[in-house]
Amino acid sequence: MDHSADAHRTDLMTITRYTLNEQSKHPESRGDFTILLNHIVLGCKFVCSAVNKAGLAKLIGLAGEINVQGEEQKKLDVLSNEVFIKALVSSGRTCILVSEEDEEATIVEPSKRGRYCVVFDPLDGSSNIDCGVSIGTIFGIFMLKDGGEPTLDNVLQPGKNMVAAGYCMYGSSCTLVLSTGSGVNGFTLDPSLGEFILTHPDIKGCEDGFFDKSFVVIPKKGKIYSVNEGNAKNWDAPTSKYVEKCKFPQDGSSPKSLRYIGSMVADVHRTLLYGGIFLYPADKKSPNGKLRVLYEVFPMSFLMEQAGGQSFTGKQRALDLVPKKIHDRSPIFLGSYDDVEEIKVLYAAEEKKG
Repeated sequence: MDHSADAHRTDLMTITRYTLNEQSKHPESRGDFTILLNHIVLGCKFVCSAVNKAGLAKLIGLAGEINVQGEEQKKLDVLSNEVFIKALVSSGRTCILVSEEDEEATIVEPSKRGRYCVVFDPLDGSSNIDCGVSIGTIFGIFMLKDGGEPTLDNVLQPGKNMVAAGYCMYGSSCTLVLSTGSGVNGFTLDPSLGEFILTHPDIKGCEDGFFDKSFVVIPKKGKIYSVNEGNAKNWDAPTSKYVEKCKFPQDGSSPKSLRYIGSMVADVHRTLLYGGIFLYPADKKSPNGKLRVLYEVFPMSFLMEQAGGQSFTGKQRALDLVPKKIHDRSPIFLGSYDDVEEIKVLYAAEEKKG
């Protein structure tokens, strides 16, 4: 047995150690956020375990209910939602929970209330469960305003007011990507330890093409575009022009490669690591877009901006959007800074014409 190697494994930067280190930078901190994050991490570990044995445990397949989005709920959807609701409430640090699977927000009972509001999609990409494609959990965290009674206004605010956001992807490995407003870090679950280990420190956009080899970076311009081209006939002019430009560039550059998985967590994760752009535009069938603002658009936009990219709705910066209802939808374009800038120029030109 290699005892020295085993000893080295105890000197790893786990997510618990990381959050405690961050907490120590704020002497006024009471540890509430650390406790909340630990409960989110526990929920992610539980769902990861359920996803891995879904077929054996007969958790794959429909649960026989329709969720608020009109989608048939899968058994794993139902389980994941229950897991996160219970984990978040039992933390004693939350006051309002908004889940994709529940029509109404959950107001935590006074005896278990804290000062954080959590918005989440417990199992994004659930239509891919049966075929083994990567799926994931997306979450964003707001803080209760003024310490008053919790109301929906505490979550119906711009995404730029989030204090943290992240996602956990259940695929070939279980990866948790997190930002608390000062860069983006990625952690991978070590099944032998049951711990998330820091594997992608400070995922940050590069400047002037410079790549620090010790970090994973988002290039300012990528070589990949990610969109469901099956909806192309219903797109507006700027989106159509941009995708045409990706395939047939007029400046002599190489065409971009199309990569589309159909699971937002997986598509955004690839974009975050390799660069490029992820598009889910509005179209004639879905004039307000398809992705939900609070628990899909906001957390992913928050992460992308923290990593040096940007996000755009077709009209404004995504994080400036103010939702009117908890399940509002929006178009979204996010990814490498220069790629998103190109589509912003096309929308600005279209607006001048109109």
